[in-house]
Amino acid sequence: MFKRGAKHSLSERGALVSAETLIGTSQVTRHLESEINDAAGSDAKVLLTGESGVGKEVVARLIHQQSRRRNVKLVALNCAAVPDSLLESELFGHVRGSFTGAYRDKPGLLELANSGTIFLDEIGETSLRMQALMLRFLENGEIWRIGADRVQATTDVRVIAATNRDLAERIEQREFRADLYYRLNVLHIKIPPLRERRDEIPLFLDHFMRAYSERHVSPMPELTSAARAALLAYDWPGNIRELKNVVERLIVRRHTSAIEENELPAEVLGLTRQRVVVRQDAVVVRSRADELYDKMVVEGESFWSAVHPLFTARDMTRDDMRAIITRGLTQTRGSYRLVLQLFNMPAEDYKAFLNFLRKHQCHVPFFQFRCLSAQPARGEATAAQARLG
Repeated sequence: MFKRGAKHSLSERGALVSAETLIGTSQVTRHLESEINDAAGSDAKVLLTGESGVGKEVVARLIHQQSRRRNVKLVALNCAAVPDSLLESELFGHVRGSFTGAYRDKPGLLELANSGTIFLDEIGETSLRMQALMLRFLENGEIWRIGADRVQATTDVRVIAATNRDLAERIEQREFRADLYYRLNVLHIKIPPLRERRDEIPLFLDHFMRAYSERHVSPMPELTSAARAALLAYDWPGNIRELKNVVERLIVRRHTSAIEENELPAEVLGLTRQRVVVRQDAVVVRSRADELYDKMVVEGESFWSAVHPLFTARDMTRDDMRAIITRGLTQTRGSYRLVLQLFNMPAEDYKAFLNFLRKHQCHVPFFQFRCLSAQPARGEATAAQARLG
């Protein structure tokens, strides 16, 4: 969620920073504001949950800014963006000579955040080993740097964690430690998706249009009634982050004083028109993965332009990505090389594509699809599948 005040500025990370009150007047927003105030009045650990793009980091910053720790830094770390092999060093630091390249002692983020707040985003993506290390720290506040033979420091750090995953489900699947969940889940704030607060979309649109017009030194444009209606009808699966990105794109690319409907991004127009489809008196609700899959397979757009930018901007989830890959592997009977053809990528992108999926934990094992009965991609012969698989 974003705050609104007399002045608006943009931080280095692109989040709008202002003062006074949360945008929106709905009961949902007022309840969220009350939860933020309650959390700010204590040092209790906070677990923020909600879909990608709803503003979990912004809520964490509001809690910090209103707390007694406001004059000390808030340190933020996206746990999913750091490989597990480096995450321990990022959090706890290391001593000189502890591994190749460790030429000096280095404090971790937990030490740097001493007396302040640390925000651990995407905590649900961490490995069980890292979860055990975090649990030990939460129990006593002690810092053991990598390679050290003793405790380097005991810190006083407030922890705010966030995830877009269902941690109860992860615990049931033995992918997340129950004891760490209970340690983090002292105060739980669930941030609602934008589609559940549709009456506030106009406020966000006006807010971001004003802010980005100021940032890009451009007169604030008008939205035609058709353009505004399309933006209000869109489901915003990427939530506030997606809306913010769309508005900035419109501000930067506009050529007239009014933004017409046909100037809206293709994903807004396409998904708005195709999300609910009526077929033979039945209503079929199509998922985001279905829409993006068709963008590539039916409309001929490349994975790198249709899917990759949305994922890297965190406007779609890992589950969406895995669903797209699963559909591709089903179609090609488990051949990642044919998935490249299906998703309109050149053959030389094979390693880059697989490395991207593995890096972001979206790789789907292919062998389970090899026995499925599926049509070859784009008319490719079965022999070609066997040759390229």
